[in-house]
Amino acid sequence: MMEPYGKVNLTLLKELSEVHAIGGYERFVSRIVKKHVENFVDDISYDNSGSMICLKKGKKDGPNIMLSAHMDEVGFMVRHIDENGFVYLLPIGGWWGLVMPAQEMVVTTISEQEYIGVVGCRAPHGMPEKEKSKVIEPMDLYLDLGVSSKEEVLSLGIEIGDMVTPNTKFRVMNNPDYLLGKAWDDRICVAVCTEIIQNLKEINHDANIYFVASTQEEVGIRGTRTATHVIKPDLAIALDVTTSQDTPLDSGSTALGNGVVLSFLDSLTMAHRGVYKEMKFLSDQLNLDINYDFMTEGGTDACNIHKAMTGIPTMTLSLPTRYMHSSRLLIHRKDYYQTVQLLTEFCSTMTQEKLLSIKNEIK
Repeated sequence: MMEPYGKVNLTLLKELSEVHAIGGYERFVSRIVKKHVENFVDDISYDNSGSMICLKKGKKDGPNIMLSAHMDEVGFMVRHIDENGFVYLLPIGGWWGLVMPAQEMVVTTISEQEYIGVVGCRAPHGMPEKEKSKVIEPMDLYLDLGVSSKEEVLSLGIEIGDMVTPNTKFRVMNNPDYLLGKAWDDRICVAVCTEIIQNLKEINHDANIYFVASTQEEVGIRGTRTATHVIKPDLAIALDVTTSQDTPLDSGSTALGNGVVLSFLDSLTMAHRGVYKEMKFLSDQLNLDINYDFMTEGGTDACNIHKAMTGIPTMTLSLPTRYMHSSRLLIHRKDYYQTVQLLTEFCSTMTQEKLLSIKNEIK
C-alpha cells in the first residue's frame, strides 16, 4: 500500500464527518471544534445565530482576517408520521431523490436520542419499465423505522421537526489518500481551519485570525452574515467544497488529488483580484498544485461576506468532492493538506502593508 500524502488528523476528520448536524443543530459540531482549538486560541465566542468565532490574536494593530467554513450539512426534518409509522421527510438543503432510496438514516430527537431507519424504495420485481426510470421526489419518500404504528414512533420520543441525517461511517479507502464520509460539505473545510489555527500556535504573526465555523449555509448562507458584522474583518476567505469532475458521469478540469482550488467566482461572488493574486503568488512560492474553479451554480459564505459594511476583499478556496449532497462523499488528502499549507502561510504572512497592496489591486 502506498504511503498517504501529508500529515492529516484523521481523528478530527472522523469526528467532524460522523457527527449529525443540519442547520439549527450546529452546536453538535461546534462542541467538537472547541475541543480541538481551545488550547490554541485566545478567545472563543458565539453570535446569536450560533456561529462560533475563534480568535487567534496577532499584533494589536494587525489586520483582521476572517476564515469561514460552515458546520451544517444537508439533511432532513421529520414533517409527518403516518398511522403505519412511516416518517415523511422535509429536505434541509438540496437533495436529489435518486440518491436517497435504501439509504440508512438517523433520527435525532430533542433529547438527543438517536434512532436508525432506512429510506423506503420499491423492489424492481414486476415494476413497469416506465416506472423504473422515474426519480421519486424527496418529499414523496419516507423513512422506515422498523415499527408498525404511529404510536410506536411517538413512544420513542420522535416528533415533528426532529433532525434526520445520513448514517455514514468515516473510512480510509483502498488508496489511503481517498477518504469517504458524509458531510464533507463543509466539515472538511471546518477541519482545514481547525488545523490552520493549530499551526499558528508556534508562529509569530501580525494578523488577528478569526476562524468562523458558520451556521445555516445550506439553507440560505445565513450564519456568516451575522458573524461578519461581529468581526468586521479587513479581508475574508470562505472555504467550501466544489464538485469534482473526474468520474465517468462527469467531465471537467476539477479532480481529486490535484491540489489547491482557487475559485474565480460562484453564482453570487467574484473573487477579489488582489486576494486572488496573493493566493496565486503564495501557491507558486510553496510549489503547490493549483486548480481553478468557476462555480456557476450555487454559492458559498463569500457571497454574504463581501457585501457587508463598505465591502470586504473576499474569495473562496475550494476542495473537490465527489458525490456532493448525498450520503457518501469522497475527498483526497492532498487537496486537504495543500489547502492547509496555503492558508497557514497566508495567515502567518499577512501584514497591514500587504493588506493595503491587496486592496489597491482594484484601483
